[in-house]
Amino acid sequence: MSLTARHLEANGIPTVIIGSARDIVEECGVPRFLFSDLPLGNPCGVPYDTGMQSAILRQALDLLEQARYPRTTVQTPFRWSSDSWRANYMRVDDSNRATLAKLGDERRQQQAARKATHVRTV
Repeated sequence: MSLTARHLEANGIPTVIIGSARDIVEECGVPRFLFSDLPLGNPCGVPYDTGMQSAILRQALDLLEQARYPRTTVQTPFRWSSDSWRANYMRVDDSNRATLAKLGDERRQQQAARKATHVRTV
């Protein structure tokens, strides 16, 4: 999405990215970024919390209107009900290392199989 936003901006269409992966989005250099310090996949708020979601959307529209400098980042004031998700986010230790390695191997095999079936001949 970040690269798409940059392309749209280069062609005169203003954008705002709402996201939870601050390091990645800022590295891509989007013009306007509304950062939600929430678990990945939930940048617009807690599911079914329409009040929070509406407030985040309003904040994004305000950012679109008010940002004066390129690469502007604004952070939402919202928090998840508990920060317990942080303890397990991308956690790799002895308790899950073998399972994660197995899942990674399986995923790479699936990707290779899909790639092999989509090879085009000219």
